[in-house]
Amino acid sequence: MWTYHKQSGFTLVELAIVMVIIGLLLGGVLKGQEMIENGKIKNVKNDVQGMTAAYYTYRDRYNAIPGDDPRAVARWTGVTGAAPLPPIPMLGNGDGIVDTVVTWTACTSAATPTVESCAFIQDLRLAGLITGTQNGVDPLNAYGGVIRVIQNNNSVNTNTGYAVGLNLCFANLPAKAAESIDANFDDGNPATGSVRAVSGTTTNVSPVAAAAVSYAETAATTSYTVCRLL
Repeated sequence: MWTYHKQSGFTLVELAIVMVIIGLLLGGVLKGQEMIENGKIKNVKNDVQGMTAAYYTYRDRYNAIPGDDPRAVARWTGVTGAAPLPPIPMLGNGDGIVDTVVTWTACTSAATPTVESCAFIQDLRLAGLITGTQNGVDPLNAYGGVIRVIQNNNSVNTNTGYAVGLNLCFANLPAKAAESIDANFDDGNPATGSVRAVSGTTTNVSPVAAAAVSYAETAATTSYTVCRLL
């Protein structure tokens, strides 16, 4: 007498249900990633607006440019540089610009900033207009790149990643974020207008380089330094 064994397996309905569940899970993950990315972009936009507002508030309050302010040392005369007090403010020369040399200078927690672009951040912190330890250390944006100012006094060289004047820059932005910032505050073109950008494969690309011709989302290794004229 033959014995028959019934084989078990998935029905088409069960397979369809599993596929639907997998699709929903994948959709949820992708949606979550998109929400995280949009949140980072929003944070950078808020930083642009916040830093810009802090800059103009400082100018209105003290009738001076942060970093260039010759009265900063006297104003915060109680600051001695001894722990736990913040470093001594830098004495700006009051010439109306932030540094006379165009440099992309990394700012550290030195006892006193050595360049006005670093003192720019420290003065805003000492005035209580931005958060952070009261020194000139570069703040970081949502993508881990520095937030830094740089002055462009060369009206002839228009092929750079920053406009003529004092620029607020955000480094290490992916293409999607860089283009969104540019489109939100200017024309969306990295080579023109009051918001410009340079591209590279390092995290902090100097805006002194030639401006990018476009924002390329397909280049996964490319990051952008985006600068807005203040």
